[in-house]
Amino acid sequence: MQEPELLRNLQPIWLSRATEAMARSLNIRDDLRAQLERFFFLLTQAVETGNPEWLDPVLDEWASSLTQTDLEARESNLLSFIREIMQRTIDVCRQTLHEEQALSLIVDIIPHLTYCYEKAAQAEIQVRVSYVSNQLKQVQQTLERLDRSKSDFIAVAAHELKTPLTLVEGYAAMLREVLNKKELSPYEQELLNGISTGTKRLKLIIDDMIDVSMIDNNLLSLNFQPVWVNRLLSVIKNELEPFIKERHQTLEIYDFPGSSEMTFGDPERLLQVLRNVLTNAMKYTPDGGKITVDGRLLPGFIEVVVNDTGIGIAPEDQLLIFDKFARLGNSDLHSSGKTKFKGGGPGLGLHIARGIIESHGGAIWVESPGYDEEKLPGSTFHILIPHRREPPDEKLARLLAPVIGAA
Repeated sequence: MQEPELLRNLQPIWLSRATEAMARSLNIRDDLRAQLERFFFLLTQAVETGNPEWLDPVLDEWASSLTQTDLEARESNLLSFIREIMQRTIDVCRQTLHEEQALSLIVDIIPHLTYCYEKAAQAEIQVRVSYVSNQLKQVQQTLERLDRSKSDFIAVAAHELKTPLTLVEGYAAMLREVLNKKELSPYEQELLNGISTGTKRLKLIIDDMIDVSMIDNNLLSLNFQPVWVNRLLSVIKNELEPFIKERHQTLEIYDFPGSSEMTFGDPERLLQVLRNVLTNAMKYTPDGGKITVDGRLLPGFIEVVVNDTGIGIAPEDQLLIFDKFARLGNSDLHSSGKTKFKGGGPGLGLHIARGIIESHGGAIWVESPGYDEEKLPGSTFHILIPHRREPPDEKLARLLAPVIGAA
């Protein structure tokens, strides 16, 4: 008797035993018998034709019908199902047929059952990959929504805070004007100065929040003008000099190739970048430390290099510090203020610096051997400013033609 005919004769017994055993041992759907009957029919066709691909439709269907619980489970329910089918098929052959017939039939169907197992594994992998990809996509969409929500909150909060802050500044100025007509005691003068200092600092924070909102929403506009890096650095040095003396630090700014060459950029925004990077260097450099600014001229760029003798940055933090609200993971805040050692802050300065530089078409990154408050390995920030020899648009080029010609 040929193997296909033997299989057809075995179908009622196989179907009964397989259904009973698998329904008891596995959590299977109600239509188990119909599914097994279809599988056995296709297996018979595969054996008769010698082509195991007859089994593809049912295997693909089983793989695509995996539930979320199946996909989240570590052990594959589908492969367990296929293994159970293989075992029951071999058992029925051994128990029902003569030894010679059983051996002949098992040898003939084993390649097809093995194909089922391999095909099921491949199909399940594809389904799992698709499932994981969809899960990752959903997570990414959720994170993007959260990031947009944070940006929206920052924009709304900054707008809502700016109005009352303006009122406080106005009334504080009027109060100072009225009181200045009288002779103030040192204590009264200290109170007025405290209000002024607090409002100025709050204004800076709100301005940073507005900048972050514009950067995140690609709304940052740049006012391109002729600019010289050495002049920007000179302004920053004069601005930071009182704080450098207060911290007993040393700030050395060198002339370097490219620093005296004219380029086109937004001077106020580039000044903001240098200010943020240098104040960050001051903040994480202990009293008595040293900060140096050097650089070089590269093809298409002017590189500014800010080096400090501070506590350094751990490798895992060297990308994160440019994210908004980022802080050094290993450091505890010792104080508050922009220039105090390890002073607290909203964590927006370097994020804004990166946004401004990237809006110019440049780049910013940091290098550091690591974080150590005792050995003080320091950090080195690299700022690439595009070296534009011509204005970015024709209107500005016509307006600045005399300046360009003179330069």
